Amino acid sequence: MKKISIILVFVIGFIQYAGASVTKEEADKAYQENNFKEAIEKYEQILETEGESSDIYYNLGNSYYKDKNMAKAVLNYERALLLDPGNNDARFNLEMARGKTVDQIVPLREIFIVSWVKSIANCMSERGWGRMGIISFLILLGSLILYIFGRRLVLKKIGFIASVVCLIVTISSNSFANTQKEKLEIRNAAIIMAPSITIKSTPDTTGTDLFVLHEGTKVYIEDNTMKEWKEIRLEDGKKGWIQTANIEII
Repeated sequence: MKKISIILVFVIGFIQYAGASVTKEEADKAYQENNFKEAIEKYEQILETEGESSDIYYNLGNSYYKDKNMAKAVLNYERALLLDPGNNDARFNLEMARGKTVDQIVPLREIFIVSWVKSIANCMSERGWGRMGIISFLILLGSLILYIFGRRLVLKKIGFIASVVCLIVTISSNSFANTQKEKLEIRNAAIIMAPSITIKSTPDTTGTDLFVLHEGTKVYIEDNTMKEWKEIRLEDGKKGWIQTANIEII
């Protein structure tokens, strides 16, 4: 009897969990019917039960955008891009949402080669670059075999050139994969969630007022050692202190 009771409790609990769970199709339907608040609630629930997903973050960002909550829209587009940097739709919509925020921060200029390398690294996710690294390494091995054991000169040349190219691709792919992995693990970027907040010179409410930021602005955390306060940096290089409750980590 005791075993039967345990099984019944387990079955009932599983049925209740299954009945309470929300599917992506249900959330998508709410969005398509312009029930954006309901769609937001359902997408949020999916993230809580099933974990992070670039697609769900993207759809959640769209729902917040339609609901005119630009701070949450920016946050979720950024999270979608963090998991899938090659999501061009999320990148385009992120720029649209940013265009509707108050603060229009002009990033510091970078050397062309740095911007170019970053754009290449953002073409794919960590897994994508990892797969490319493995494939290019296998082709590298095949090319080396062709170069070493090829009997004709033309085959040796092809093997040598292919080996050099695959070596460069393999090293670059692993480097880009590590870059994307660090972004996922460190997560030092955040979005301002308060409608308006004054950035301080010190981690204290009595500190000197430096400048004002508004919701939806992206910042980078420079000092994460304190619980109630964070030192932040803007894309234009400005720095200051903000209360932790006013930001949300991407």
